[in-house]
Amino acid sequence: MVEFKFTAQKLNGQTISGTVTSGTVAEGKKKIQRLAEKNKLKLSNIQRKSTYVYRVRKGKEKPIRGEQKAFSKKEVVDALARLGYKILSVNKKLLNFQHKPPNADIVTFVKISAELLEQKLSYGEILTLLINDTQNATLRNTLKEISNDLRKGADSEATFLKYQHVFGKFTAYMLGLASKSGNMAEIYRATAKFLERRQEFRKNLRSALITPMVTLFVLFLAVLFYVGYIFPETAKLFVRFGIELPPMTAFTLDISDFLVANPILIGIVTFLPPLLLWQYSRTKKGRLMFDQYIIKMPILGSLIHKTLIEVFCRVFYTLYHGSAESIEPIRIASEATGNKYFEERIKTVAIPLMLKKGVGVTDAFEASGVFTETALSRIHSGEESGTIKNTALQLANYYESETVYRLKNLIEIIQVVIAMVIMVIMIALTLVSAETATVRPKTPGVNY
Repeated sequence: MVEFKFTAQKLNGQTISGTVTSGTVAEGKKKIQRLAEKNKLKLSNIQRKSTYVYRVRKGKEKPIRGEQKAFSKKEVVDALARLGYKILSVNKKLLNFQHKPPNADIVTFVKISAELLEQKLSYGEILTLLINDTQNATLRNTLKEISNDLRKGADSEATFLKYQHVFGKFTAYMLGLASKSGNMAEIYRATAKFLERRQEFRKNLRSALITPMVTLFVLFLAVLFYVGYIFPETAKLFVRFGIELPPMTAFTLDISDFLVANPILIGIVTFLPPLLLWQYSRTKKGRLMFDQYIIKMPILGSLIHKTLIEVFCRVFYTLYHGSAESIEPIRIASEATGNKYFEERIKTVAIPLMLKKGVGVTDAFEASGVFTETALSRIHSGEESGTIKNTALQLANYYESETVYRLKNLIEIIQVVIAMVIMVIMIALTLVSAETATVRPKTPGVNY
């Protein structure tokens, strides 16, 4: 995220200033231009917030080095001078690459914050403690800036959303919302649980899907190298002497000749479809179609689908306060799933039915087509009894237990299948090699 500070004049000559946050530099400048045109302002200055590296000293102490984000060098100099430091140098940081902190660090921050909030520590104290103990530079600097903004009286929701590129959109929204809620500890605890479950699910999904795919791909390349390069060196030696090759050896040599003669075709067939599919999945339409297929694919789709419902119910439970305020929790919960198809069905089908036609939660969810029969049955019971909030939590816990157990079993089955595939391929290569080893040149004058 990029932050800009602008100075402008009204038609009456009054000078005003403000700040704007955006995803890119170009987008930020366009936003300021639109704001100026709308309010008939004459822009006089636009400054981008940058990182400055300073070196200061207090009295006869050792010089101190540090970094500070500001809109200008003067801001940094004035701030340090007010603190009683002698300025030795202040320079804009030329290379300011900030990588997103690891998910584990963000989970740790949220979880520790929840525990300290439950111990009745003030949020300012919590931020100070975590700033001193956080090792990741990006997260540490982000917490410093959040602490400074909150001390100046900035809106907590707007402050955290400025750093959604660090925390993620949903996490930033939840943390900003927590400060306005009546129970910060509960929202932080729920957010930590959500992040832990997402991290655990992605880890298990890699084990169940991505790792086997990588294993098979590497095995495919190894077989390709053997058949296309190593095997022909031996087999063609027999061909030169006019020796008749056994069936498997001859067939493998034909495949080898085809691979050697058509390397470009093989490369296109191997790499182009995955590349095109990946590029298409990055488009809005492609992402929607990809996310729809994910929850409908055999075996694994059911687990992913139930995990999405679990996430939805867990977030809904955290934000829901009564039937009169159910729309916003439903919208946010759909965004938290991270599945565009699930989110789109909730926003374009379920929510409009509730707002325009007054349809109940269960009927609206059923019309969206993204909830299982079990989930709809439980939600219906909760809606009728007035305990939909607790029902959502029960449903989330139920699906968590089921998906964790089934995913572990699936990982074990996939590992067995991959081991069998590797075994079959290795046996096939061994048989071909063994057959090739039995080939003998004909001795003149000897009949076989």
